[in-house]
Amino acid sequence: MKSPVRVQVLAEGVAVGWVLAEGCRAGGSPPGLAEALDAAVAAASGETPEREARKAAVRNLLRHGAYKPTGRGKPASEYLLNAALEGRFPRINALVDVNNLVSLEALLPVSMVDLGLAATREFSVRWGREGESYVFNPSGQVLELRDLLLAARLPGDAPCASPVKDSQATKTHEGTRAVLALVYAPASLADEAFRAAARLAELLTAHVGAAAESGMESRAG
Repeated sequence: MKSPVRVQVLAEGVAVGWVLAEGCRAGGSPPGLAEALDAAVAAASGETPEREARKAAVRNLLRHGAYKPTGRGKPASEYLLNAALEGRFPRINALVDVNNLVSLEALLPVSMVDLGLAATREFSVRWGREGESYVFNPSGQVLELRDLLLAARLPGDAPCASPVKDSQATKTHEGTRAVLALVYAPASLADEAFRAAARLAELLTAHVGAAAESGMESRAG
């Protein structure tokens, strides 16, 4: 059976769990999702050896060429963990909250792309090239993509998402109806990426009214 989306991993040593969700409702989070978020934030308190090892593994994944995963260039999953520890975990809408919940639980960065805005269902995951960048928020701030792991829309090969920040051009919004979510992990954690994608699909079905399915692609290093 042909996959409904195509995610081609070109970066060696990278695994990507993917979720296609259609028929989404991007409204506020229902009580069940809000409770799951509260539980995940509470469980994030304190440091553990397992958590530190996962943070290090994800940082090492992004430590490529000239890119340094520090400061504002840290993985989004690390930002969410810090936000949970500091009592400022974001609550946006059901789609974004599902994304952030799974990222916090798995400590893996997750991107979410509006497929209507992307105007494609084919993507590649590769390292950023010299001169590539995109705007990542409404105020026009720019993320430089050289040597950063990213997802690009095909056939034009235009970057649209990354484990740090996603492009404003294809971010979800109140009118989003179909999304592709991408869970990034080192190839050694491919099983974790697959489980996180399955969890995403489950939550999107339960709380966003979506028909969702998941899969995984990887490229050994």
